[in-house]
Amino acid sequence: MPILVRTWNLFHGNTVPPGRVNLLEPAVRLAASGDPDLVCLQEVPVWALEYLDDWSGMVAVGAVTSRRPVGRELARRVTALNPGLLRSAVTGQANAILVAPPLRVLQTDTLVLRPRTLRERRVAQALRVALPDGRTLTLANVHATNASEELADAQLLRAAVFLDATATPADVAVLAGDFNVRRGRALDELRDWGFSAPAAGIDHVLVRGAETGRAEVWPEERRRIGGLLVSDHAPVEVTVT
Repeated sequence: MPILVRTWNLFHGNTVPPGRVNLLEPAVRLAASGDPDLVCLQEVPVWALEYLDDWSGMVAVGAVTSRRPVGRELARRVTALNPGLLRSAVTGQANAILVAPPLRVLQTDTLVLRPRTLRERRVAQALRVALPDGRTLTLANVHATNASEELADAQLLRAAVFLDATATPADVAVLAGDFNVRRGRALDELRDWGFSAPAAGIDHVLVRGAETGRAEVWPEERRRIGGLLVSDHAPVEVTVT
C-alpha cells in the first residue's frame, strides 16, 4: 500500500510577501488535501495545536519548540494585528505531525536539538505508526536552525540518530521537514546511510527501508489561497511503496 508523506513549513499561515492577512486555517486544510497519510508541519503557532485535528481531519501530534509569553487568546489577538510582522514573537511556535486513519500511532517522542539561547530552540519530533499492510514506519519531523549550514548539518545528523534510536531495524524510516540545508555534509552522509535522494531546496522527505517515488515540490500556484501565496516554503511530498 503506497504511503504519501508530505512536509510543509507553514510560516504561521502568513503570505508572501508578509502582510496583515493570515491564512493558517485554510493552509492547514490545504496541507491535508489530496489524502496524504502523514504530514509534517513546522512553524505552527502554539495556540493552533488544539485545532489541527478539526482543520485537517487527521490526528495531530504536536511538539512545542518555543512557549508563548502570554495567554493563548491574547497571543492570538495581538498577532492578528500584524501577523506578518509578529509571527512567533507572541504566539510561540511548534512542530506537528498529522496522521490519517487507518494508520495507528504506536509511539511518540521528542529530542531537543538546540536549547533556546540566542535563537529559538529546535526540536526533532518522532512518531512510530502501524501501517495497514502490517509494516511499521517511524517518522522524524525536523526544523533545523537557520543560523548556519554547519549547525543545521549537526542538528540534522542528531535527528537521524534519534530516528534510528526510535525505530526498530525492520521499520521504514522517514526523516522529513525544514532542514535549512540544500546540499551539504549531512545530506551526503544520509545517502550513505541508505536514505533516498533529497529534493531541491531546503525542505526534504528522505526515506530508508522502502522504495520511493521522486520527491515532488509543489509549484507556487498549488499553494495559493484566494490568489495569495501562502508561506515562504513550498510543500514537498514523497510516495513510499
